[in-house]
Amino acid sequence: MASVVYENLPPVLDSKSEQPPPPLFDGTTRLYMAYTCPFAQRVWITRNYKGLQDEIKLVAFDLQDKPAWYKEKVYPSNKVPSLEHNGKIIGESLDLINYVDSNFEGPSLLPDDPEKRKFAEELFSYSDTFIKDVSTSFKGDTAKEAGPAFDFLEKALDKFDDGPFFLGQFSLVDIAYIPFVDGYHMILSEGFKYDATVGRPKLAAWIEELNKMDVYKQTKYFKDPKQLFEYYKIPFLQ
Repeated sequence: MASVVYENLPPVLDSKSEQPPPPLFDGTTRLYMAYTCPFAQRVWITRNYKGLQDEIKLVAFDLQDKPAWYKEKVYPSNKVPSLEHNGKIIGESLDLINYVDSNFEGPSLLPDDPEKRKFAEELFSYSDTFIKDVSTSFKGDTAKEAGPAFDFLEKALDKFDDGPFFLGQFSLVDIAYIPFVDGYHMILSEGFKYDATVGRPKLAAWIEELNKMDVYKQTKYFKDPKQLFEYYKIPFLQ
């Protein structure tokens, strides 16, 4: 991992904000994101781990009130995250973390071991299912519906024994999951009195280990479970 860099984060832009200088597609690499978005957090962690704070500039939006120029001039889907690089815009967070890892300098976030790479692809493929199953469980029998998703991760963390992470050593797989797993763990504990780590010691150790890492802690907007639950209560429970 590159040495820890503490940066002054740019202000959040909303619908009243002008497009910040310099002009679009001038050669500057920009990550369009929101501090509150776990999908964007994936790319933010990857950027920071590889020591790209100077190379990839952050452009942060209010997720509920983005500027019109973003959709009109940058990314017609109006989603975050997206990356402006080499005169083009790239979207989708899983694609982006792989793109940043492959196209920029810094320590690699995928191992050379073919077996581990194959398992990484399986876990990337499962991530959308995990997110869907846990988020929809908030409207039903949470423990019954979310439990199997956390059991899947507990079993996955048992596959390699050369470290506390999914592939043994810290990788893109951990980055893909931690914003959601840690966030869901906080929401479930606060709002549903359900501790997803009970009976899942490897998951508990994994969350604890990642919360010791500055590269993750720097990107963690919600540190208070109550604040996180209140922020997501309406979209998840309405």
